[in-house]
Amino acid sequence: MDDNKKRLVASIVDFLGDELNGESLSPDARESLEVAVQCLEAAYGVTSFEGTLTSRKLLDIFNDAMKDAQPSCQSQPVSDEVKQEAEREKNEGNNLMKMEKFEDALKCYTKAISLDGNNAVYYCNRAAAYSKLNRHEEALNDCKKAIQIDPNYGKAYGRMGLAYASLNDHQRARDCYKKAVELDPNNESYQNNLRIAEEKVAEMNQARSNPFAAGMGFPLDLGSLFSNPALVNMATQLMRDPNMQSLMNNLIGGAAGPAPAAPPPEAEPAAGAEGQAGTGIDLLLQAGQQIAAQMQQANPELVEQLRRQMGTGPRGPNAGDSGSDQGPNQQNPDSSSDK
Repeated sequence: MDDNKKRLVASIVDFLGDELNGESLSPDARESLEVAVQCLEAAYGVTSFEGTLTSRKLLDIFNDAMKDAQPSCQSQPVSDEVKQEAEREKNEGNNLMKMEKFEDALKCYTKAISLDGNNAVYYCNRAAAYSKLNRHEEALNDCKKAIQIDPNYGKAYGRMGLAYASLNDHQRARDCYKKAVELDPNNESYQNNLRIAEEKVAEMNQARSNPFAAGMGFPLDLGSLFSNPALVNMATQLMRDPNMQSLMNNLIGGAAGPAPAAPPPEAEPAAGAEGQAGTGIDLLLQAGQQIAAQMQQANPELVEQLRRQMGTGPRGPNAGDSGSDQGPNQQNPDSSSDK
């Protein structure tokens, strides 16, 4: 194998090793990088030590290369007259956005970009129009172009976070909001969206570690339920109730006892396709209904607490998800376009 290729791969392994030594990675991301390092070392027969054959870190080389690389849209100078025309198109696009004529606004911003592709605001405003039209991939591309022109453009990072959140990529959304807050620390919308994104990432990590809860559609913590003294006390009282004992005995006896006789041919089956299982299911449903009713009567506050923990109350997993361009529970930090 070519020595330069081995040095390149070794430098990549070295870079990944530096990332593993940092503190910004989640446990899942760290595990994935460890696997990636092992695969690269095995596939190319290199170690991270070989990366030191290069005098500089790979990330430093890349950063210098990006500084030298100029966006293609900046290759041609723009006259003052053309800039003024581009501004008129942008302002018209802003007015159309206020009237919620997003398709027309998109055309104006595109015209402004065609006249003056050096202005980051035009790309960022067009990204807002794309988001309103649920064209989030295109919004991402425009945000990236805006940041390429102006790396300190906080609003572009904020809008990119919204696009990632709408695509359910909450880890990247979190990273964008972190950068937006860093550039604009007093923006409450960026702060709120960062908090929401961090909560979403935490929920995803919890779902990976608790597949049962993920399958049920809510972050159920069984350990905290069973360790709840009020719940344990209520369950004990319910099982001491003679009526509940009788119901449970009937349920167990019905499940273990002989199957009921088949109905005559002319009779309609009582349980439809369920057949013999209908009796056991009816008893189980009856038991569940009685338990729920008695729990509600005995301790309504505990029942409400359990509902909130299971996500079935007003703040359930779908609360606030209106299907808009802002993504789940995200706030639009800048409904108005840049001036």
